[in-house]
Amino acid sequence: MQKYQSTVFRANVPPGPFLSKNPSVIVLVDGKSFPILFDVSKVEKKDVFTGTFMPSTEFTGGYRTLSYLDPSEPNHAKLKRLMFFLLSYRRDKIMPEFHVSYTDMFESLESQLAAEGKANFGEANDQAAFNFLARSLYGTNPADTKLGLDGPKLIGKWVLFQLSPLLTLGLPKLLEDLLIHTFPLPPALIKADYKRLYDFFYDSSARILDEGEKMDLSREEVCHNLLFATCFNSFGGMKLFFPSMLKWIGRGGRQLHAKLAAEIRSAVRTNSGKVTMAGIEQQMPLTKSVVYEALRIEPPVPLQYGKAKTDMVIESHDSRFIVKEGEVLFGYQPFATKDPKIFERPEEFVADRFVGEGERLLKHVLWSNGPETENPTLGNKQCAGKDFVVFISRLLLIELFLRYDSFEIEVGKSPLGASVTLTSLKRASL
Repeated sequence: MQKYQSTVFRANVPPGPFLSKNPSVIVLVDGKSFPILFDVSKVEKKDVFTGTFMPSTEFTGGYRTLSYLDPSEPNHAKLKRLMFFLLSYRRDKIMPEFHVSYTDMFESLESQLAAEGKANFGEANDQAAFNFLARSLYGTNPADTKLGLDGPKLIGKWVLFQLSPLLTLGLPKLLEDLLIHTFPLPPALIKADYKRLYDFFYDSSARILDEGEKMDLSREEVCHNLLFATCFNSFGGMKLFFPSMLKWIGRGGRQLHAKLAAEIRSAVRTNSGKVTMAGIEQQMPLTKSVVYEALRIEPPVPLQYGKAKTDMVIESHDSRFIVKEGEVLFGYQPFATKDPKIFERPEEFVADRFVGEGERLLKHVLWSNGPETENPTLGNKQCAGKDFVVFISRLLLIELFLRYDSFEIEVGKSPLGASVTLTSLKRASL
C-alpha cells in the first residue's frame, strides 16, 4: 500500500504455485472500494472462500459446502434456507443453553485461577462454545455421546489441515514453508477424526436432515454442511472473536467495565431480574456498541475474495481502477474498517462509537460479508448467522458482567487470533 501510494493495487498472495494456479489478486483496503466484494451481480463467489486456493472436498465428504457456492448455483439457496431453519427452529433454547454452558465455563475459570493464579480463556471458551452450539441447535450434550469432550480438539485439527497453507504456526520459516506452505496436508490423516464429528452431527440432527430432504437435498450433503456451518463457521467464529472481544474490553480498564456492569445489571433489574430480548435490544446501547466496535477493529474473518464477472471500474476515495473479467479481488477487512476517511480515531477501540448518532456508521461494519445495516438473503453471501453471532456476543458480556465487576488479562499470540489469559476476576459486589 505504501509502495504504490494507493488503497487499490495488484499483489501476489499466499499460498505458492504448488497450491494456487494464480496467486495474483487486486487488493482492496479502503472502505469505499471494499464493498464491491458483496455485490454478487459483479463478483462471483464460487470456490473463493479461502482465496486463490480451495482445500480438497475430501475434508467435507466430497461436497462443496455452502461457503464455497456462488448464489447462482442451485444448491446455494436450498442450503442457506436450511441454515435459516437451523437458527430459527430452536431459537428459544439459545439464551438458556448459553447461560448453562458459560456458567460452567466461568466456574471452571474461577477454579483454575484459585489453583494456579491464572486461567486460559481460550481453552475454556472452546469447550463452552462447542457445548453451547450442540445443546442449543441440536439438543445434544456432547459429553453424553461417544464424542465426549473431544469436539474442540477434533475441529482444531480439521481446520488446521484445511487452512495450513495460509497459517503461520511459529516454526522456523524454511521448515514451515516445507511442511505446510508447499503441498496440501492429506485429508486421509484426519479421516477418522472427521468421521467422529460427522457421526455426532448425523445422530443429533434428524429434524434438520428431514427438512433438507424436503428441499431435495441428500441427508449426507445436509450433514456435511451442518458440520461445516457449526464447526468451521460458528465455532470458529466464537473461538476467534470471543477472546478478541475480551482482549479489547480488558484493555478498556475498570472504568469501561463499571459502565458495562451498571448498564447490564440495570436492564436485568428492570425486567424482574431476567435477561430478556427487550432488555438486550432496548436497554443496553453500550453493550451493543462494544460488540460492534470489537467486530470493526478486529473482524474474525479478515479476508474476503471475489472474482470479477465482467470488466468493471472500481472506485476508491480518490481514484478509479479498471478490473478485467476473471481477475480475483482480495479485500483485507481490518484496513477497510479502520479507514480514517470514515472513522475518527480508527486505530483506537472506542467503546461507545456506535451509541446514538454513531449508529449511522454501522453500514461500515463489514465482518459478516456485508454491511451491518443489511441482512442475509438467499441471493447474497452475507453470513446466515449474522444476527446470531452479534446476539451471543452480547450474551457473553451479560454473563461476564452479571458475575464480575472487572477482570484483568494477559494477551499473547496464537496461530488463530489472540491468546487471552485471565489473571483476575473480581466478583460482582451486589
